[in-house]
Amino acid sequence: MSVRLLLALTLCSLVGLFLALPLLRGADEKVALHLNLSSRVKADGDRYAVVEKKTDWDPKKTAIIICDMWDDHWCKSAAKRVAEMAGPLNDTVKAARAKGVFVIHAPSSVTAFYKDTPQRKLAKDAPAAKTPVPLSTAERWGTTWCWPDPKREAELPIDDSDMGCDCAEKCKIREAWTRQIATIEIMDGDALTDNGQEVWNLLQARGIDNVILCGVHLNMCVLGRPFGIRQMVRLGKNVALLRDLTDTMYNPEKAPKVSHFAGTDLVVEHVEKYWCPSFTSTDITGKAGFRFKEAK
Repeated sequence: MSVRLLLALTLCSLVGLFLALPLLRGADEKVALHLNLSSRVKADGDRYAVVEKKTDWDPKKTAIIICDMWDDHWCKSAAKRVAEMAGPLNDTVKAARAKGVFVIHAPSSVTAFYKDTPQRKLAKDAPAAKTPVPLSTAERWGTTWCWPDPKREAELPIDDSDMGCDCAEKCKIREAWTRQIATIEIMDGDALTDNGQEVWNLLQARGIDNVILCGVHLNMCVLGRPFGIRQMVRLGKNVALLRDLTDTMYNPEKAPKVSHFAGTDLVVEHVEKYWCPSFTSTDITGKAGFRFKEAK
């Protein structure tokens, strides 16, 4: 091969690479998670201002944790809303998974249903990793629990002391759930656990810094579980709430006597003030966010 021909081929290769660079950058842009994170910061007096921040998260360093999306619930209204939300949540998780986000299913107190699955084995077999601060050892409802922190947060803006059933005829509290709702697909490469240490092991083994929380119920389990918002923030992760794919246990007959969905909005605001920002599923799917049919 002559020197002139070799130079010509080299020049063609360089030109091709130069022309391809915008396409390569476009591919990277398409894969990245472009999130519009909403927080609330203290303004004048008791006012809080909404602050929107555009942030790019690397999907490979991001996990999404699905909290307590059970197959049933002792409150009929809660069970109905979970069933309504499960399809859109599954679509969002599917889109996140396709981008490279690690998916953790966390159906508390029913992980034994999945004891022989590869997803459960993946969680149990993750290499042990030391946490930067001790995990909570308090217990509630079948797992350890992170109670409200008065040094960091105000009281919740809704009264859930009656456990939050909003049915006209109040439901009897019982053990209603046996597994995660089947609408949400559990795929190869996903993990399944309700254990805080196992979640930490999974995250550290994959170099995951960013954690997205979704599921139910925000004023209780999404905040308090050992894999929930309070624990993940205390462990130093970048945490965000998927605010259109969550719900609360709130009875409008209790303070502040607003609609159920307005009560949920108030708890979202609480999270944005004291714990972490939120965003909607639109940032992952590119489609309209989820809204309950009964929400006004």
